[in-house]
Amino acid sequence: MFSQILLLVPLLLALAPPALCAQAQADSVVYHVDPSSRLVVKTGKAGLFGFAGHAHVIRARSITGTLMYHPGQTTSRLSLKVPTDSLEVLTPPDTAEIRKVTEAMRTEVLHVDKYPEMTFAADSLDAKSGKMQMQLDVTMEGRTRKVPVTADVRIGRDTIRAGGSFVAKQTDFGIKPFSGGPAGTVKVADKVTFCFDLVATRNQANRAGVRRPPGGSDGRTVPGCVDNPEEAARRPM
Repeated sequence: MFSQILLLVPLLLALAPPALCAQAQADSVVYHVDPSSRLVVKTGKAGLFGFAGHAHVIRARSITGTLMYHPGQTTSRLSLKVPTDSLEVLTPPDTAEIRKVTEAMRTEVLHVDKYPEMTFAADSLDAKSGKMQMQLDVTMEGRTRKVPVTADVRIGRDTIRAGGSFVAKQTDFGIKPFSGGPAGTVKVADKVTFCFDLVATRNQANRAGVRRPPGGSDGRTVPGCVDNPEEAARRPM
């Protein structure tokens, strides 16, 4: 009998690691970014993607990603992807200028043929309702830099919503600020503001119950990047 117990010991030891992994997986929940999520970039009168000195709001039409949520721990992880050719200029309401801005953005700033994606990632997150601070790994033009971000987080039974904004510098990613216009008189500012309103759900069935933000998918209504009508009225045409 004792010899039989000894023979079982190696088997039990071999089974222990998978059991521990199963327990770890049971303690985590995967949330998928909902299509209603919004990510926009706002420039000043000479910001990233700017043209002819105008201010612009630029929306990402496509955002995908996941949040691996570990309740009560600091090991939650976030991963987002944005196709660079999904960025859409929303302002000003001038079709000809929007075409110019979009062309400059894709060919002279982001080089979408070489760098088809922007990515945003963070780990060691203490994800809980309230304020959350993180070091976000932002990757553009093939370069990754850490950017400090503070987000407002609300955790429901089946959804997690996070909103906030952060500032990034083009030159930190090897992007040369754009200059153009007559005799190069239009200078592009180095700093731009990213604003986000992200919703993640536990499964596909829960997406039907996601509460859509005011203004729908319009990036001009994302807190932190709201397009001020008075400011828009002062823009040169």
